Amino acid sequence: MTLMNVLVDFARTGRIGPLHCGMPLTVAEDLLGHGRPHPAILMKGPDIDGYPYAWGGLRLVVTQRAVSGIWINLWPGSTVSLPPLVLPDAESFEATVLREELITALDTAGCHNEVNPVLTFGEQSSILTRPAEVCAVFSRPGRDHHVPHRDRHYLDVMHKHTA
Repeated sequence: MTLMNVLVDFARTGRIGPLHCGMPLTVAEDLLGHGRPHPAILMKGPDIDGYPYAWGGLRLVVTQRAVSGIWINLWPGSTVSLPPLVLPDAESFEATVLREELITALDTAGCHNEVNPVLTFGEQSSILTRPAEVCAVFSRPGRDHHVPHRDRHYLDVMHKHTA
């Protein structure tokens, strides 16, 4: 399994393996191990809504103790870790994904995608997949990103939210 496989499967299904929006946080933690709660959760307690629990580059947003959002955060030009449940046999991986590479992989897999006008502006572009409603956001690299092509768009995040 490669990072691109994980991204394409997520884009097509809205799921990452058994992880999906609507599942109880306790079930997700049984699968992933205890996540690192956002500081607001530590300060105000586990019943505060809308803040993520993190496992490396994977974030689960929680509302009423259920998963309401799934995020894969990438930092182009660096390595990132994902839990073994998400990316087996890889403690860390190269987190540089060009926009064109992801769109080609989605098209090859038959995953319909279209420009997301809400998140496409300035140096940023975004697509939304159908029918899974997964959003991918791309941007040009920042100063701290060590990438080969500074004028191209790289994947920053893929995410899905419940309504």
